[in-house]
Amino acid sequence: MRLLVVEDDEDLNRQLVTALNQAGYVVDTAFDGEEGHFLGDTEPYDAVILDIGLPRMDGLRVLEQWRADGHKTPVLLLTARDRWSDKVAGIDAGADDYVAKPFHMEEVLARVRALLRRAAGHASSEIECGPIRLDTKASRVTVDGNPIKLTSHEYRLLAYLMHHQNRVVSRTELIEHLYDQDFDRDSNTVEVFIGRLRKKLAVDAIETVRGLGYRVSPPVGS
Repeated sequence: MRLLVVEDDEDLNRQLVTALNQAGYVVDTAFDGEEGHFLGDTEPYDAVILDIGLPRMDGLRVLEQWRADGHKTPVLLLTARDRWSDKVAGIDAGADDYVAKPFHMEEVLARVRALLRRAAGHASSEIECGPIRLDTKASRVTVDGNPIKLTSHEYRLLAYLMHHQNRVVSRTELIEHLYDQDFDRDSNTVEVFIGRLRKKLAVDAIETVRGLGYRVSPPVGS
């Protein structure tokens, strides 16, 4: 999953990016509202962590413009603990959730996982597809209860497909959501990772839909 962090405090921005990277997410960053608005307006993020108190353009205005332009990306708002009015204004502006500063990083990670699950229509932290089980909390994959060792890129690819299972996902969409904005979009690494995943999972769950992309669905008979 690809996320955007918009936070002007450089230390906090770096801490968020580090924690999210370690949790398996690809993260782009912005340090002011104008840059954050531009990235959120032009890149297909799966979720955004947005601070309210930003230079150049405050977070509420950024969020309002995104929603006015029809962007439905889940947004987790960062608010000041003693400003309850900011929380109300944020929810009214279109935020999906908020967390007050100072916060524990584990809470932010849990809320991000919840936003991504709800956006994909999943209620549990564990997503199943036939014998394949993806534990988004532990970043672990099992097949018939047996753990499968995946690289970070393999896990990200499988996680995206399983969040959107039974839907054809194009190669372009996978690249846009799995890599940051500086990644070489002409790379053929998606096909390489798909091949590796099929071998490691050893179940017929990833289908190639010729000319369109890939689809994860439960194997026949599972």
